[in-house]
Amino acid sequence: MKAKLLIASVLVALTTGCSTFEKEPVVIEKEALYNETLNPRQKEYPNHLGFNDLHIQAIRHMMPDTNDVHDPKLQMIVHHHCKAYDDSTMICLMFHSGMKDQDKPIGFEYIITTAQYNTLPEEEKHNWHYHLVEVPRAHATFPDLTAAEAAKILPAVNETYGKVIYFKSMNDEFPLGQPYILNVQGMPEVE
Repeated sequence: MKAKLLIASVLVALTTGCSTFEKEPVVIEKEALYNETLNPRQKEYPNHLGFNDLHIQAIRHMMPDTNDVHDPKLQMIVHHHCKAYDDSTMICLMFHSGMKDQDKPIGFEYIITTAQYNTLPEEEKHNWHYHLVEVPRAHATFPDLTAAEAAKILPAVNETYGKVIYFKSMNDEFPLGQPYILNVQGMPEVE
């Protein structure tokens, strides 16, 4: 029955020039906004499922087993894969082994500007670390960028604050227990 109605509608449209079909609305896509400072290669490597990537590697982002500066977890590189948002925030998924096909994130770092940090309640501010201090302490690098691209990004990153939240231990198969905030600024210095 539906097929007969469809054929009849097509014949009417062809013979009379009138169509009983509703026209599809014309969708004009808005040009994508790119944060060229924090994602300089975003135009080369556009969003994949909404995730544009700035790769940062940093140590001092894993909860150490001891308070010793030689604890191996303090030296472990944590890969941050970040997305910049229009409100000047970033969210970085964190991986202890990289971001290959089967690697799963173990946490995330939420990054805000200094101006946004200044609006936080005082009791919340201790959960955040200032990147001007922590980037050098964490030996943070931008492995996918040239030195010139990294030099452009660093001043912008330095004027941000991060809050690290873990929902999974790197050794657990699944997220077990409660998520926790890692106080990066309170961890022992590494040499």
